[in-house]
Amino acid sequence: MSKTLENLQAAFAGESQANRRYLAFAKKADEDGHPQVAKLFRAAAAAETVHAHNHLRAMDGVGSTADNLDAAISGENHEVVEMYPAMIADAEAEGEKQALASFKWAFEVEKTHEALYRKAKETLGQEGEAFDYYVCQVCGHTHEGSAPDKCPVCGAPASRFERVS
Repeated sequence: MSKTLENLQAAFAGESQANRRYLAFAKKADEDGHPQVAKLFRAAAAAETVHAHNHLRAMDGVGSTADNLDAAISGENHEVVEMYPAMIADAEAEGEKQALASFKWAFEVEKTHEALYRKAKETLGQEGEAFDYYVCQVCGHTHEGSAPDKCPVCGAPASRFERVS
């Protein structure tokens, strides 16, 4: 692997993490009554997304929709089969309850993501009726169509789901 490719991968990871971190900071600033600071964090997060997308394109990391679905399926499968089981075992062994809950929720949700991506791949080009997705703001469970009455992963009520259209 070339040094430039290593640098692009590191930059992509860093910019992606900065985006997520700044969005979390914006949410906290809003909760703390600092709307202008929250706007700044959201603006910086948007800029970090631009940087991340530029780096990803420079790595030829965005292909056709079918290729992108294959990449997403592969990534979700890796998380379910290899990544989260090991992390869950470590958190259990170390008695880290908050990390354990976070890992277990993500593990369950990644299974759903993989299934949703597989379904999208199977029906690619046969798009029928459009529908929205709903994401649990507690654990990240992703549900198609409408929010469930109760999250099947963490038990949160339907009111904790956010519509994504």
